[in-house]
Amino acid sequence: MSQTLVEPYLFFGGRCEEALEFYKQAIGAEVEMLLRFKESPEQPPEGSVPPDFDDKIMHTSFRVGTARIMASDGCGEATGFAGFSLSLAFRTTDEVDRAFAGLSEGGEITMPLGATFWSPRFGMVTDKFGVGWMVTILTEEQ
Repeated sequence: MSQTLVEPYLFFGGRCEEALEFYKQAIGAEVEMLLRFKESPEQPPEGSVPPDFDDKIMHTSFRVGTARIMASDGCGEATGFAGFSLSLAFRTTDEVDRAFAGLSEGGEITMPLGATFWSPRFGMVTDKFGVGWMVTILTEEQ
């Protein structure tokens, strides 16, 4: 089988730039590329994007560690992040604690950080954009 990649693509309904800045601070995200609607080599079909979206993000990709996440403002539709979470694994307790605190800012903790039978440090949070995150420490088996 070929080397297939599965990469999440998140739509932020007009809040993508805010989300990028948040993830830079919270989890050290690094933007790889960013294209605004006004910079597109081809304009979207008439009426498919709100008229005030020129400066909004048509496409971006950013890295968190070795993982790539792609994102957009979408075309003005409402967003909803349900039925999945993004999982972050770190080597140290300090990294876990820092990421969990950052993602929790303005969000909702759904499982406080603590020891579980599978990890000495694990917690779950839904960030202020509605994205679910599971934060854990890497163990020897991982």
